[in-house]
Amino acid sequence: MERKTDMNKLRSAGRYIIAFIRWGVLAFLTGLVGGSVGTLFHKAVEYATCIRLDHGWILYLLPVGGLVIVGLYHLFKTPENFGTNQILDAIRSEEKVPIALAPLIFISTVITHLCGGSAGREGAALQLGGTIGSQIGSLLRLDEKDRHILIMCGMSAVFAALFGTPLTATFFAMEVISIGVIYYAGLVPCIISSLTAYGVSVFFGAEPVRFSLSYVPAPTVISIFQVIGLSALCALLSIVFCLAMHKTHHYLQQWIPNSYLRAFCGGAAIIFLTFLVGTTAYNGAGMDVITDAIGGSARPEAFALKILFTAITIGAGFKGGEIVPTFFIGSTFGCVAGALLGLDPGFGAAVGLISLFCGVVNSPIASMILSIELFGAEGLVLFAIACGVSFMLSGYYGLYSSQKIMYSKLRAEYINIHAK
Repeated sequence: MERKTDMNKLRSAGRYIIAFIRWGVLAFLTGLVGGSVGTLFHKAVEYATCIRLDHGWILYLLPVGGLVIVGLYHLFKTPENFGTNQILDAIRSEEKVPIALAPLIFISTVITHLCGGSAGREGAALQLGGTIGSQIGSLLRLDEKDRHILIMCGMSAVFAALFGTPLTATFFAMEVISIGVIYYAGLVPCIISSLTAYGVSVFFGAEPVRFSLSYVPAPTVISIFQVIGLSALCALLSIVFCLAMHKTHHYLQQWIPNSYLRAFCGGAAIIFLTFLVGTTAYNGAGMDVITDAIGGSARPEAFALKILFTAITIGAGFKGGEIVPTFFIGSTFGCVAGALLGLDPGFGAAVGLISLFCGVVNSPIASMILSIELFGAEGLVLFAIACGVSFMLSGYYGLYSSQKIMYSKLRAEYINIHAK
């Protein structure tokens, strides 16, 4: 009897070891592919941005770029609204991710950045990664549940390659899908995949996103209340930003039903706004503005203008993402509002960036880890407080309407609703 029990334990241990090796190989493969594609995408967006900055007249081509993007999606018979929301849905359902999505989002995002649309990169990262993971799963004839984990591996891989934040990428991919439930089965595969992709990106010279803070306050009673106040304001701003993104998209579709005309008009509107404000700081991702804000310098109206530029760009049909614009909006707002609350402007920018990110994606663990990977661990206590406050006070709003809020933010209660 004891021998039988021992044999069963050995068999059980053997199954875990085999599963570990199997997922290690699958995740490594996904990380290699995702890291290679993510690095190429990173370089392509950087190159496109450099060309635009060197040749200012390219901005005039933005309406034409919008027509090309819409035309490409029609040519490959891929719905224009197939994006990050559908990737999140694919992890919870049998929905298939079309293989055409990867080249489409790659090319479309590069066009958006080349011509001066106000967008980020992470939307493309999640869609590229999700497509890669889904296709690898299909090629290897994995079942539905295993494909779901590979989709998360792909998302974390390309995110890690683009931003140089492998741990954030790991937890973001697991946490963003269903708030209140973390898919721990994906922990080992996602971390292997993201670290592999990060290694590939570093090998090919892609610079990870890092910022240096000149001053980090100690967690005193005063600094804690200052951070709470700034985080509460960022939570409110996150709601404003999410509503601006969703409502602009809705009304532009309602007012201009033709997708070609909508993209053309959206591009023309961005050109008009650029000349109106007299600067190209709000075109593209705006990483230089983020760096300046964390250095302690930001214009008071910058956050509002970036919301306007990004809402029109994405709402009109251009591709990219909202996370880098979130960094822009959070850092510039935090720099100004933090100084008014008595915080060091650079540290206020860092708190604003992390708080707003947490508020719009509803992922507090990934946000805390992001603060360490971007700014170091010195201010972790204050960043953790900022994440908790922003997560709670941002309510059930989010950038991704397919995101499910499984448990209440206010009490231990199962609610299972979609983000607003």
